[in-house]
Amino acid sequence: MDIIMKDTELLEEARKARMRAYAPYSGFMVGAALLAGSGRVYHGCNIENASYTPTICAERTAFFKAVFERERDFLKIAVAGGKKGEEADKLCAPCGVCRQVMMEFCDPEKFQVILADGMDGHRTFTLGELLPYGFGSGNLV
Repeated sequence: MDIIMKDTELLEEARKARMRAYAPYSGFMVGAALLAGSGRVYHGCNIENASYTPTICAERTAFFKAVFERERDFLKIAVAGGKKGEEADKLCAPCGVCRQVMMEFCDPEKFQVILADGMDGHRTFTLGELLPYGFGSGNLV
């Protein structure tokens, strides 16, 4: 299925998701919008915890919601982050754990990661560019 959604539209969805973040400790709010092959967009935000370890990132929230709904085909994800009340002035890239979750479900050469760069700018990478030599199911054979 050929899904058409502009990167800027997906970034706007990520910015909306960012407003739902629960970040009382760091004040750093992140939103993600994950486009599935079905055309559905799954949203996620970071959710912090006072003991920090149970905190979850926006990207994993979006992926886990999608997987729960039986989605397994993903095209791209947009990520927008920054201090509460401010627009990010630099890229907010997924952490290593989020990149590894993406590796579980996505082709590293095809899956796109769109990162907001301020209010109007963005940069697009493949997962393979962000996670070279990633560990996937092919490593287990």
